[in-house]
Amino acid sequence: MHIGMGTGFAHQRGEAYDDARLIREEFANCVLAEELGFDSVWITEHHFSDYSICTNPVQALTYLAGRTKRIRLGTQVIVVPWHDPVRLAESIIMLDHVSEGRTILGFGRGLARHEFKGLRIDQAKAKELYNEILSLVIPALETGVMEGGEMFRQPRVELRPRPLRSFEGRKFCGSYSESSLEVAARLGFGRIVLMLPQRGTMPEPDDYAAAWQRVHGPGTAAPKPCVSGQILVDESADRALEVGARHVSHTMRAAIKNYEMDTDVVSKIPGYESYAKRVIPPETVDAAVAAFGQTVISGTPQMVIERLWELKGLYDPQAFMPHLYYGGMAQDEAVRNMRMFAAEVMPEIKSWTATSSLDDVFMRDAA
Repeated sequence: MHIGMGTGFAHQRGEAYDDARLIREEFANCVLAEELGFDSVWITEHHFSDYSICTNPVQALTYLAGRTKRIRLGTQVIVVPWHDPVRLAESIIMLDHVSEGRTILGFGRGLARHEFKGLRIDQAKAKELYNEILSLVIPALETGVMEGGEMFRQPRVELRPRPLRSFEGRKFCGSYSESSLEVAARLGFGRIVLMLPQRGTMPEPDDYAAAWQRVHGPGTAAPKPCVSGQILVDESADRALEVGARHVSHTMRAAIKNYEMDTDVVSKIPGYESYAKRVIPPETVDAAVAAFGQTVISGTPQMVIERLWELKGLYDPQAFMPHLYYGGMAQDEAVRNMRMFAAEVMPEIKSWTATSSLDDVFMRDAA
């Protein structure tokens, strides 16, 4: 089983906590992840708020490529409509060269209105931008040539440096809308599962499996997903639950604010109609936050292993890529959690069998 570590450069530690300090700590944690034996590290993209202060995951991962030797470098996710297709493809190819083929790609469409506004991107065109940019970028990452598009009308260009090797098996989507899933299926993406069910409940229906079969035919199967989620490990089960639930609840409140989830304003934007079913009425926000707090995978090492085994049965993933610090968690707590997970949990779950396109054999064959 491939084991990665997700990080969002999520601030949420208050205005008195210096951005420069948080950036230094985040990069130190990513370098530590390699030392501790994680297989990959995944970095998000956000703008203009303390929800996340990493504005360019490819740039951040390029820096980490020079600080590390082995760990693979994933984007969770690049928000596609915010990028020029040529520059995006070029930056991905350059990252793959400087990292000697360690790049893993995750893409999404984006949701927060203030980010689209600040970047001067018309969110009503996000669906079309997502579709066209990916339809230009993904073939270009294989061929080294880009041309076409109804919106961009890209003249034929040969990208240099040329792609190092195929990205087959190294590309994933973190999207939820039906139209975005259709594009992801057509381009052969795997799925990143970001929202986990509470213990004892079933996950939402697998919309991606249905989208994949619509594109590739009945009976075909999408690549195995990568499963994310927050984890808190402690020798004390009670402390793990309290600390984990508290910080995951902070994360949820920050998400509600960032994405305006307590209104229906986003669902009124063309292409985002499906988000109407995800609106959290203001009077139920506290209950939703409390419920989300229970999605944290928390407890003693054995309890965490047992919960991950349950999730393995639900999703049959090719990788777990947990977040081990979140919601304003203090740096000493973050490092303690990383070290305990790596020492007490990771050896067991790494031993589990999984069909992965991220394993060493597949990566060598793609070279």
